[in-house]
Amino acid sequence: MWDLAPPGFQNMSSLDAKASGMFPPPGQAAGSRNVASFNPSVMFEHTHRNENDHFRPSSRGEREFPSTALRQARRLYVGNIPYEIDEDTIASFFNDLMVRLNIAPPDELPVQNIQINQDKNYAFVEFRDADQATMGMGLDGVMFQGQKVKIRRPKDYIPPPGQSEPKPPVLNIPGLLSNSVPDSPDKVYVGGLPTYLTEVQVTELLQAFGELKSFNLVKDGTTMESRGFAFCEYADSNMTDIACQGLNGMELGDRHLVVQRASIGSRVGGNPQDSGPADYNATRSYSQHSMVPPGTMLPTSQVEPTCVIQLLNMVTATELADDAEYDDIVEDVREECGTYGTVARMVVPRNTSDESDTSVPGVGKIFVKYERVEEATAALNALAGRQFMGRTVIASYITDDDFANQNY
Repeated sequence: MWDLAPPGFQNMSSLDAKASGMFPPPGQAAGSRNVASFNPSVMFEHTHRNENDHFRPSSRGEREFPSTALRQARRLYVGNIPYEIDEDTIASFFNDLMVRLNIAPPDELPVQNIQINQDKNYAFVEFRDADQATMGMGLDGVMFQGQKVKIRRPKDYIPPPGQSEPKPPVLNIPGLLSNSVPDSPDKVYVGGLPTYLTEVQVTELLQAFGELKSFNLVKDGTTMESRGFAFCEYADSNMTDIACQGLNGMELGDRHLVVQRASIGSRVGGNPQDSGPADYNATRSYSQHSMVPPGTMLPTSQVEPTCVIQLLNMVTATELADDAEYDDIVEDVREECGTYGTVARMVVPRNTSDESDTSVPGVGKIFVKYERVEEATAALNALAGRQFMGRTVIASYITDDDFANQNY
């Protein structure tokens, strides 16, 4: 039994097996960065390839890309990875997810090699082939141990000769909001955003009108700060015009939103204050926006009415941090909501220290639970579109279970 090779290493020499990093000298930890860590057969393939033949014949007899370009086509940059994560955990995450989504065969694990930069919190992930790397691009924005990862091509990536860069697939991943908003008649431009708003806060504002299919908050390439505009698309295209009508011209802080279809000739009325990007040069037709009448900021996603409503765009984390101001806000809202029925419970989440706005779920929202559904409906119809501290109120239902479980 001493001369039996480990599984996957039967066709490799002892030198090649040692080079894999899986059999280190005594006292040294086994490596996990190379291809053998995930699939020994790939190590054999790589070590027996003629590296001097930079242009190898393909199956069609054509001359292929140089080996460096081929490798870059198989690699992806993965940013914002969890701190102190290791290679095996990253490999398992991508392998399991891609197999589960049927974009990789279960008998051939797609991840072959991983290089981590712990200091800058990113990794390069190499896949079995270029097609799987393209599939991996569709995972951009997926949550990995509480982190929203950023997936891009390497900077030195070169598309195949005579071809444009392959477009990543649009994957239906529960809980994943795609960062790529393709051009379409239903693509929505959202301008005039205060630059301090986070992606989470902007999406919450937009999702008051329905589920989003994709969303991209445009950021400065150097500072990564918001440039004050975004693009999105709703899962239900019927919600597009309703959302544009409801959000366009809304006052947020000292700015007014410009929300309209991004495609030329598919516009709704706007605000003369153009807060969009300089290169957004499509023809605009703006009209002065009047005050939003009550009832026009209602949810449009056909949610079943419940006893609980949530009120958005009323307060900020900074305002809630002051104890006296917090008490005044709670008292004012409770008194107003009480005119529409019996308030069984009211929750106004806030941070307890100098944390970010997202450190406590639901910060910036107000939740009101009534005794009866009819009371909640009356309050929602009356409060939606009202002004509170100079801001236009957005109102929608949430389920009793979400409220009870604090799924804000």
